[in-house]
Amino acid sequence: MTEDELLALAVRAARAGGDALLAHCGRELAVAAKSSPTDPVSDADLASEAAIRALLRDERPADGYLGEEGSARTTESGLEWVVDPLDGTVNFLYGIPQWSVSVAVRDGDGTLAGAVLDPCRGELFTATRAGPAQLRAGGVERTLSGPPGRDLRHALVASGLAYDARVRAAQGPVLSRLGAEVRDLRRFGSAALDLCWTAAGRYDAYFERTVKPWDIAAGELICRRAGLEVHGLTEHPDLPWGIVVAPRALVGGLLALVDGP
Repeated sequence: MTEDELLALAVRAARAGGDALLAHCGRELAVAAKSSPTDPVSDADLASEAAIRALLRDERPADGYLGEEGSARTTESGLEWVVDPLDGTVNFLYGIPQWSVSVAVRDGDGTLAGAVLDPCRGELFTATRAGPAQLRAGGVERTLSGPPGRDLRHALVASGLAYDARVRAAQGPVLSRLGAEVRDLRRFGSAALDLCWTAAGRYDAYFERTVKPWDIAAGELICRRAGLEVHGLTEHPDLPWGIVVAPRALVGGLLALVDGP
């Protein structure tokens, strides 16, 4: 399959997951904890992943699969699908319309195609390795080129907090230091949407620690194809690896503020 064909399948899979999630909206859900009491998984997460996995298994049975809810399959084709069936579970459970479905496919060199669907707003963010980053909404498609690269003092920066309480405590001083140097901070609770919103210029930059492959596989590609730089965050005690996404003009100053404890 070509990159465009793989992207079309990623879009179909994201929409299948989104339909499953919308069917669970407003219903009482069974909820369990994963890595910590603040890290939940619900019936909605599982229903979305089941719908996505079934579609991909039928269409691409030899491909590998890595899903947030523990689903995994070793690749026979050299391709692997990386899926977050519900990015923003806490928001979903509280009725906050800030959650998404992220579907990406990668080979040994990285992500080939990715789609992030925001079912609440009807927005679909996509990219391929060789193609542009795009946003489809309301029947209109536009190419994304990232934020304008404002001075750091005028930058709106998105981030997130870890589920682990020790990591959150270590993140506090970093956020305090950053908050004194930028226009403002945002923490909305879906890493995939944070990445896509940065690609769309709704944020000037984004950084977060403890992100997993399924959180960022599609969104990172979308940001790269929108012309943004992507860097890793150095690990420190109680501060695991993370990601920084920003225009070139902001990267150096942002890393100086958030890369250390």
